[in-house]
Amino acid sequence: MLNNILQYKLPLGDIIESVIDFLTTNFRFVFRTISDRLDNALTFFQDDILLGIPPLLMILLIAIISWKLANRGVGIFSLIGLLVIYNLNLWTPTMSTLSMVLTSTTISILLGIPIGILTAKNQTIHRVIMPIMDLMQTMPAFVYLIPAVSFFRMGKVPGVFATVIFSIAPCIRLTNLGIRQVPKELIEAADAFGSTGVQKLVKVQLPLALPTIMAGINQTIMLSLSMVVISAMIGAGGLGREVWHGIQRLQVGSAFEAGVAVVILAMILDRITQSVATKNKKI
Repeated sequence: MLNNILQYKLPLGDIIESVIDFLTTNFRFVFRTISDRLDNALTFFQDDILLGIPPLLMILLIAIISWKLANRGVGIFSLIGLLVIYNLNLWTPTMSTLSMVLTSTTISILLGIPIGILTAKNQTIHRVIMPIMDLMQTMPAFVYLIPAVSFFRMGKVPGVFATVIFSIAPCIRLTNLGIRQVPKELIEAADAFGSTGVQKLVKVQLPLALPTIMAGINQTIMLSLSMVVISAMIGAGGLGREVWHGIQRLQVGSAFEAGVAVVILAMILDRITQSVATKNKKI
């Protein structure tokens, strides 16, 4: 029986290749438009904002923002950590990585929160979306690089595209979870006062679900950062390229320095988003 099963291989790989070939051939103009838009967003975040401001002034601004949004400890850590990154001559690749994280996170939030709301409101959509989320979260990260390169070639744009696909799932899941966890008594009270569906969503459900949504955004940012580093394999640049070059050339020291910069950036982003979520929960 096992021999009979092995005689016929499921053409799963061939089907995927055919779909990708069809999309790249017939929707090339769509991917070109998306590529242009993403490239503009990356240029805006990196050149106009992050690198447009002198490094020391940017470090001070980030430290102050960290202090205000989180606490004094996070502000001091941000100041010291970013000064270490600057001292290691990794400021430009760090800002390149941060621009990709900001771009991919923004896209993930703009897409993920509305999809999460739809899954919470509609049980049929929930049953369709959740298995897809399970698949996306269990698929190895490297797999997302293959269609990204097929659609957009090499560079930062396919890196952002792969990052969005990889990191959007927590935003969808926790938005859905946060809205579903709103007490039914409050929903009934809103209905009793004659609230419309939009009023109920905006004034009751989203404010109460905000701490859970922020937790999803926190996970999205962390996944975005990890995927942006992996995307260096397809020419995305940033700190991932420094790590990748260090591995290729067996330069352990330079790869370790870039790894430290990634950890510092991850800790700053994590502490800020966690603090914002905690404050919203207390409110």
